[in-house]
Amino acid sequence: MSSIGKEFMEKTKFQHLDRSDQSRNLPQPPFEMEYDASRPIRELPMPENIKIRSFDLRQAIEGRRSIRRYSQEPLTIEELSYLLWVTQGVVHITPGATFRNVPSAGARHALETYLLINNVRDVPDGIYRFLSIEHKLVEINTDPDIADRVMQGCLEQDFIMKSAVSFIWVADAYRMKWRYGERGYRYLHLDAGHACQNLYLSAGSVDCGVCAIGAFSDDDMNDLLDLDGVERFVIYIATVGKK
Repeated sequence: MSSIGKEFMEKTKFQHLDRSDQSRNLPQPPFEMEYDASRPIRELPMPENIKIRSFDLRQAIEGRRSIRRYSQEPLTIEELSYLLWVTQGVVHITPGATFRNVPSAGARHALETYLLINNVRDVPDGIYRFLSIEHKLVEINTDPDIADRVMQGCLEQDFIMKSAVSFIWVADAYRMKWRYGERGYRYLHLDAGHACQNLYLSAGSVDCGVCAIGAFSDDDMNDLLDLDGVERFVIYIATVGKK
């Protein structure tokens, strides 16, 4: 039986790549996935107005741990806004790129952030999507059983139910492939790691712990978010809650 991993690494080497769609002068994909504008939109506090206590970077790095037990204290909407800002916040837009608080190959930023909210003050429980360019939330699903369905999709890891919020990063593959072709799949996974590490390092400043999750049912999570699982798919998840 052939090794899928070895085949992936071999076939995404530069020498095997065809010309990219960018080099063919095909239109650049949008910076953001489309969304249903008829769904409720929730304003978030703007990052420049959020006061966060100073937190030493060395302390954050040396103290980083995956934490699966959380208190019942809710996050504030200001704290949630801050964590969204440091993981996918847009600081500058040009005709060809967005520049954000995390690195991304070619400034493609081909991730979208979905949230399972369980315990954020003044925000009803449910699934939302972060509109990074507008710095707002759009409501996706507030069914009463939605948190349980996410937990089932994450192989019954029950600390998801006890977290204040779970970040669910979704890859919009063509946004990356437009420039890098098949090699772009490597960069999607690297970019997800950049975003999650920013979440880990910034969470301490709001007295939160984080646990990254790589073990989930791809098909179940994609179905839950109405993603095709091919061009758009869940790539990484992380829970957050007060220590």
